[in-house]
Amino acid sequence: MDLQGDELTAAVVASFGDSPSGRYREVMSALVRHLHAFAREVDLTEDEYFTAIDFLTRTGQISTGTRQEFVLLADVLGLSMLTVGLGNRKPPEATQSTVFGPFFVEGSPEVRLGGDISNGAPGQPCLVSGRVLTTKGQPIPQALVETWQADEDGFYDVQKDLDGPQNRAHLTTDAEGNYRFWAVKPVAYPIPDDGPVGELLRAGGRGPMRPAHIHFMVTAPGYSRLITHVFAAGDEYLDTDAVFGVKQSLIADFTEHPAGTEAPDGSTPERPYYTVDYDLVLATTEEAQQ
Repeated sequence: MDLQGDELTAAVVASFGDSPSGRYREVMSALVRHLHAFAREVDLTEDEYFTAIDFLTRTGQISTGTRQEFVLLADVLGLSMLTVGLGNRKPPEATQSTVFGPFFVEGSPEVRLGGDISNGAPGQPCLVSGRVLTTKGQPIPQALVETWQADEDGFYDVQKDLDGPQNRAHLTTDAEGNYRFWAVKPVAYPIPDDGPVGELLRAGGRGPMRPAHIHFMVTAPGYSRLITHVFAAGDEYLDTDAVFGVKQSLIADFTEHPAGTEAPDGSTPERPYYTVDYDLVLATTEEAQQ
């Protein structure tokens, strides 16, 4: 009764003391302490408090099955990348992880090795290939590779009114660990900024742009799941990614080829096209726990 200041904080922390989960007590106690400390540090006003409540309410209201504004909020605040770093302490030989992003969709179509996943998406054809390997350089056959990306207009399929998915699929590696598919060359694009997260960026004088990239999620029995991007070398937004997801090791060259020249898969595209080759290296479950 009549609690304020440090006594109030201590009372709220103590109120979680009977939780049967030690981890829950730890997390909630730390959350309360830091949240109260934040309010004290900035001398939070009631108007600012209600503005924040309204912001969070609208963030929830705009979220749908294909647009997760809270994930976007975590991304632009750097929380997503911080969590990625905390949860992916792997050997240096393993491919680095980065943000999951808000546009993954379960149940993507399966494509054969070397198939075209663009499904009519606008953009310049691009052959994406590489191998899924162990940290010792050995191939991982039958690894599941899920991939998704935006088209040349900067939109993911879930942002458009389409009959089916575009630039989104899954495939399995062959006996030598190879993965290969045709898509379109990725381009830089703005994250959705027509909602609360966009307001936050504009208020902070920040831009919404992400550099060109392709998303990958790779899984195989006995190996730690990899969630990552492959970024296009030379993109002007590599140093100002709105979600802080770029890592030097994830940057690759997208090489342009003239029409009528033979591609690495033996085909001869009638249009100019690009190729990118990038190996995805998985850590074993044991390596990821060290």
